[in-house]
Amino acid sequence: MTRSFVFTNHKGGVGKSTSATNIAFGIVNLLRRANVANPRVLIIDTDSQGHASLVTTGRKDYGADDSLYTVLMAERQNAPQVLMNCIVQSQWDENLHVLPASPMLEGAERELMGVAGAPYRLADPLSKIANQYGAIVIDTRPSFSLLTEMGLIAATDAIIPVEPRYLETVGLTSVIQKINDIREGWRHPNLRVSGLLVTKMDTRVRGHNHLLAELKGHAVLGKLLLGVIPSNEAVSYAHRNHQSLFTYDPRSSASKAYMQVVASLVRYLSKGGE
Repeated sequence: MTRSFVFTNHKGGVGKSTSATNIAFGIVNLLRRANVANPRVLIIDTDSQGHASLVTTGRKDYGADDSLYTVLMAERQNAPQVLMNCIVQSQWDENLHVLPASPMLEGAERELMGVAGAPYRLADPLSKIANQYGAIVIDTRPSFSLLTEMGLIAATDAIIPVEPRYLETVGLTSVIQKINDIREGWRHPNLRVSGLLVTKMDTRVRGHNHLLAELKGHAVLGKLLLGVIPSNEAVSYAHRNHQSLFTYDPRSSASKAYMQVVASLVRYLSKGGE
């Protein structure tokens, strides 16, 4: 089974799109280096702002005929083929593909609200083509909206990016509980919380160090810590240039930290998600 990693948190600006896109690109590179038969990775952008689409394809003007919106509005029997038709090759790598977002996704939520089976309109067609990819990465908007539910139902593994200033145990526990509620409520037992990713870490800030120490010492949350990404100006410069962080500055501290996370996820993939 192809593993699908969904990056989600109800807070904005915590590095979801940065993490999703760079980790997807990193997975492509490590899978190719390992000479696996299928090194392709698909990014699915479910955020109407389209940040992941923009940085990986150079565009954010996708619309009614060439985006995730098209897939969600398609007749269910046609949706898998429509999905394939809407996937584009990224500018970063020929093996990194993108199902782009559209501003029209805002309207899709209103149109699909109350429609029977709406939360499965991504998961169902995706299940038909998932085996064409070594892994799938889903970027979500900063809320637990219908589109975020779609992303979670289509995923096997939830990763929660969080800034040190939002590391409060209560807040993280509530996010995890919401994911678990979706797993139980929609009978999706394959979904699990597979990691917490601390982003924008500044070791010069005493509060950051204190909150990270508390997280590491927590009996449950500490075991979920997937990685710590330092605050690094290379991230914003890479975005501005529509480049992967690994391409823009492979020696930066953030690149090295992300690559450790990628290596961990690729080992996880090689063991079949165990």
